[in-house]
Amino acid sequence: MGTFTKVLLTAACVAFLAVKWNAPRFDAESLRGARVLVTGASTGIGEQMAYHYARFGAQVVITARREKVLQKVAEKCLSLGAQKALYIAADMASESDPDKAVDFALEQLGGLDYLVLNHIGPSPFTMWDGDVEHTRWLMKVNFLSYAQMAWRALASLEQSKGALVVVSSLLGKLPSPFVAPYTSTKFALNGFFGALHHELAMKKSNVSISICTLGLIDTQSAMEKVRGVTNVPAYPAADAALNIIMTGATRQPELFYPWFTHIMTLSKDWFPSITDYIVQNSYNYIP
Repeated sequence: MGTFTKVLLTAACVAFLAVKWNAPRFDAESLRGARVLVTGASTGIGEQMAYHYARFGAQVVITARREKVLQKVAEKCLSLGAQKALYIAADMASESDPDKAVDFALEQLGGLDYLVLNHIGPSPFTMWDGDVEHTRWLMKVNFLSYAQMAWRALASLEQSKGALVVVSSLLGKLPSPFVAPYTSTKFALNGFFGALHHELAMKKSNVSISICTLGLIDTQSAMEKVRGVTNVPAYPAADAALNIIMTGATRQPELFYPWFTHIMTLSKDWFPSITDYIVQNSYNYIP
């Protein structure tokens, strides 16, 4: 490793630690009674976020497609200490269900303090085969419904000085093979909500936006796709969920979890050839 590279890596690490050191401290009591809507909350990261909010004494509305699973998650939230735990089944590919989910939360909770957008549609982990229709459908679920729900909730969040929390991915900053439709939706999320962040700031809005960039997380669906294909380490969903919640509660504009995902996003601009080599050789693929 050359001297210049060492200096750049050291500078990046120092900058990361400085940001972490100066970040606002998380106050768990700030979430007691908070009115929260979490999407994609039947399994994985969304389910874990629901449980964390419940432990903090929040009022939680959860949504996903499967009503019976949502009911069980809501019951567990109540047992963990949630002041309220309600659910509504919704299909985010529908034209009306994203609005319906927000309207339900607003009606049941009397407003929103946090809108946590986390849902994703299923997508194959394979070389792209030209299926444009699937890409179009996935864009509706993973991106357009996010914009739709954000707009629907924005007036209430403005009133409550609330937070909009968007769960994105390293794949929305660093393209990777086998996930072309998925990564396109995450790039769209980052662009749209990054622009909205600036617009709200320029209007001196009360609403904060947090964009959360996640690496590989050990959810069941993710592990089933990558098992035997890559040796990239996976990180715990419960810890990722807690970090997302803390980022929203402290109104931080960005989260990178685990921490080295930030270095990866920088490396693609600093060392594109090296980054391409690392990405392409992270998978067990034989043509």
